[in-house]
Amino acid sequence: MALALIKIKIMPDSPQADLDNIETKTRELLEKQGSKSIKFEREPIAFGLIAVIAMISWEEEISIDPTIDAIQEFKNVSSAEVIDFRRAIG
Repeated sequence: MALALIKIKIMPDSPQADLDNIETKTRELLEKQGSKSIKFEREPIAFGLIAVIAMISWEEEISIDPTIDAIQEFKNVSSAEVIDFRRAIG
């Protein structure tokens, strides 16, 4: 099985959204789904809105779509999308 390195951009629904809570819930879901090496960054967008970028390793054969759909259902999350998908070498 090959590993993929994936970046997921999670957009909160407002500048007042609790980003720490979004990160915690995302980490719990990703760990439950078998993801490893989970890291987060925050990216300023505009007008005080900050996106959460989750960087993960994922089994390439397993679809990420159901996980993205689950993240989008979190409270205070407007959207979630894969912004980078690369096959890991080695």
